[in-house]
Amino acid sequence: MPLPVDKLGHEYPETVTTIDPDRALAYAAATNDDNPAYTSGKYAPPVFAVVPVFDAVGVAAADIVPPESLLTLLHGEQDIHLRKPLVPGMTLRTRVTPYSARVGTSGTRLAMKVTSIDDAGDVAVEQYFTLFLRGLTGGEDAGPDKPSHDFPEDARANVVGTFTIHVDDDQTFRYRDASGDLNPIHVDAAVATSVGLPGMIVHGLCTMAMTSQAVIRTVCGGDPSLLRRLAVRFAANVLPGNDVTVTIYDAGGGRYAFEAESAGATVIKNGWAEVGPPA
Repeated sequence: MPLPVDKLGHEYPETVTTIDPDRALAYAAATNDDNPAYTSGKYAPPVFAVVPVFDAVGVAAADIVPPESLLTLLHGEQDIHLRKPLVPGMTLRTRVTPYSARVGTSGTRLAMKVTSIDDAGDVAVEQYFTLFLRGLTGGEDAGPDKPSHDFPEDARANVVGTFTIHVDDDQTFRYRDASGDLNPIHVDAAVATSVGLPGMIVHGLCTMAMTSQAVIRTVCGGDPSLLRRLAVRFAANVLPGNDVTVTIYDAGGGRYAFEAESAGATVIKNGWAEVGPPA
């Protein structure tokens, strides 16, 4: 059954959430980030932006993704545009819109646009969740192109540095509790192996949060308010007990490309960060 592309552009009902200070602090701890900007309660981690909208994205995805494809769904890419720093206590009014579909030989990529507005009426965060539906090869491309974050190969000559974060044995349990992502493949080895995985795997967004730590400490002087955009493509699984090493490249004009490796595999591709003062 092809994706019902007639639902692209449909705006789902608004949800309202407030960034809970304790949960933001727990999220930082669950991603092994002890940045004083988070532990002091001044800011929430940038990738925490996914937490207040996670359930709303799930509702929209369940409506548009054919039921038989739900078990084949993977999180393919995440692109977070931060118009304002995330601050504990900030209230976000969020709408989710299925944005585009791109059909390939091995499956379909479905991009969901998520826009969150603060109490001042300004767009605080805009995100693109790209879901990959394995095996769904029927239908045609539809909807506009989402923003690109392809890796500029000429940036490889401009290495800024590397940053390594260790993934703890209990990482997936702590991330589950802080994020609300309850997918059992991250905490139940039997379930994980039953779907062809080597064991419990780390949440992709946890790995993304670790790359944000690398970017913020390496090119933002530790100040998360300077991170304006962070985008990744999830390329391979990370297993608990390993390290994640992020290599960052200067792409010019406050833009940085990056990749991440773990246990000899490239786990994050097409990493992209934009740095500058808040709008």
